[in-house]
Amino acid sequence: MSDPIEVLDYWLGAVGPQGWYAGGADLDGEITALFAPIWAAAHDGALEHWAEGCVGTLAYLVVCDQFSRNMHRGSPLAFATDARARSAAKRAIAAGWDLEAPEPERQFFYMPLEHSEDLADQDLAVKFMNERLPSHPDLALHARAHHQIVARFGRFPFRNAALGRDTTPDEAEFLSSGGYMAVVQGLKSNADTA
Repeated sequence: MSDPIEVLDYWLGAVGPQGWYAGGADLDGEITALFAPIWAAAHDGALEHWAEGCVGTLAYLVVCDQFSRNMHRGSPLAFATDARARSAAKRAIAAGWDLEAPEPERQFFYMPLEHSEDLADQDLAVKFMNERLPSHPDLALHARAHHQIVARFGRFPFRNAALGRDTTPDEAEFLSSGGYMAVVQGLKSNADTA
């Protein structure tokens, strides 16, 4: 079974910033092959002891918030450890452990909030991405896009299929008009003309 250092060596080193949001079947398959047992342990509550201090919590968040999405893309299991990730992230932020992580790795303390369908969590994600990652304004831009979507719909419509939720006509229009990337482009355009 992996330990936190193995998780971080892989995610921060082998995958690195160029691969964090690239996705794809190859990366998803590799993460599943390497870390499925560790994700299952986290899902079952057997890794709570990792979520102490900066390093252990960062690894825990990568497993619960990032690996889950790679391993279970298109499935409800992609979101099955989100509540654990949010809880650990909030504890870490309250303790200041997030500030011990360098940029851009620090973002993974805030991503569980950005992935939440709760508007209060979205408010926090925007705040922390703005205030605690000043060298990476693109991360704050994406946090604002997530916030805007949850403020409008109360959820992420692009999760509806995976979660078996009905899509409203307004959500269908949003999805067919570019969805998330259209929101990002709109925010960029507004920033460029401001």
